[in-house]
Amino acid sequence: MLNFLLQADQTIENLIVPDSIQKARFAQTVEQLSSLEMSDIWKQITEWCVWTGIKLVIAIAIFYIARWIMRRILHIVDTIMIRRQVERSLHSFCMTAVKTLGYIFILVITISTLGFDTTIFVGMLASMGLAIGMALSGTLQNFAGGVMILVLRPYKIGDFIEAEGVSGTVADIRLFTTTIHTSDKKTIYIPNNTISTSIINNYSTSTTRRCSWKVSVAYGDNYDVIREAMLKIITRDGRALSDPMPIVRIDALADSAVVIEARAWVKNEDFWGLYDSVTEAFYKELPEAGANFPFPQLDVHLTKE
Repeated sequence: MLNFLLQADQTIENLIVPDSIQKARFAQTVEQLSSLEMSDIWKQITEWCVWTGIKLVIAIAIFYIARWIMRRILHIVDTIMIRRQVERSLHSFCMTAVKTLGYIFILVITISTLGFDTTIFVGMLASMGLAIGMALSGTLQNFAGGVMILVLRPYKIGDFIEAEGVSGTVADIRLFTTTIHTSDKKTIYIPNNTISTSIINNYSTSTTRRCSWKVSVAYGDNYDVIREAMLKIITRDGRALSDPMPIVRIDALADSAVVIEARAWVKNEDFWGLYDSVTEAFYKELPEAGANFPFPQLDVHLTKE
């Protein structure tokens, strides 16, 4: 009788077959039912109900046991991430991902215990995942870049970095973008896929930073006097470090000027203060030391034929 009921279920599922076949199967089913006695029918129904009830109880037990195990796993993962001080956004994503995958796994096991075929269900999930992945390929690349940044930590919130031609302080790191506040009060959002594959200069990994200036003076100016004046301006500020000592050197002999470069090491928090102060002092005081700031010029010689 149990086999007969399963055949009846299969008959109901195959309603898409032609009408002639459906009529033949229906007639066969009616003939089989008429050939059975009532006591046999009730016996088989009772057996089917008992067996279904047992599977249902087993499925419910598996569901609650698996859910308890998943909660323990979530607690362990959460504890590990807290101890390792994982970034907040990555922490939240990992917890959500583990929970979602866990519930899908529990659902598949429960449905399979009840006797249903889970192949179609798993296939639908795989197809949906593939379609979503193809539609959001660019977004997923940014997401992968964000995960790499949060795991490898080339920089963190508060660091002063330079990447993709932008320099500033990292204000926030999310799974898809990195937010940077520049020195001129701009807020820049850089996609993580772009910044994770670019060259990143993190000035905050060291407590000091090099500050440099380039000044162009005219040919014929007294380099030694100008050099001493530049060193005096830098050292009197007080924010330039004495180790290593500031240096002044000729950087290039350009077409219209002699380019003099000055370098000094400074603490990260004093960088812009020293740079702005010394730049202003150079402009105001170097002319007193005999420096002439030349304009670009071109000498043209005319000859008579």
